[in-house]
Amino acid sequence: MTGKLRGCFFCRYVKEKKDKSHFLIQRSKHSFSLLNLYPYNNGHVMVVPKRHVSDLEHLTPEERSDLMDLLIETKKLFRKVLKPHGFNCGINFGRVAGAGVADHLHIHLVPRWNGDTNFMSITGGAKVISQSLKALYDLLSGEFKKGQRR
Repeated sequence: MTGKLRGCFFCRYVKEKKDKSHFLIQRSKHSFSLLNLYPYNNGHVMVVPKRHVSDLEHLTPEERSDLMDLLIETKKLFRKVLKPHGFNCGINFGRVAGAGVADHLHIHLVPRWNGDTNFMSITGGAKVISQSLKALYDLLSGEFKKGQRR
């Protein structure tokens, strides 16, 4: 197939069940987490409700709770595997607020390390990510699966 695929890629990814090729890390009843294909930093992940909604207010209480629980579980997984010194976490509501996908709510979780900024972002307008998405996915999914067996 050539050209751009239509529709929401979050909805498509969760339905296709091709977790490895879409870098989906975890699934819960109402949510899932996946690596960002255009990361701000190594380990940049998004936690997404399965239902296509644009705002937290459109989620049921059960969906909101599930989304927050998965955010916490994802953060724990990343803390264990990547050992960051901290995290940035945020939601952009609407395109003018920076949302790349404005109509499907998602939470960004970005691991941070002391000194993880460098001259490349300032002088070259580029960010150096020291680990491939595939290598990171394999590391995280292996740890997640190991935790599921306990």
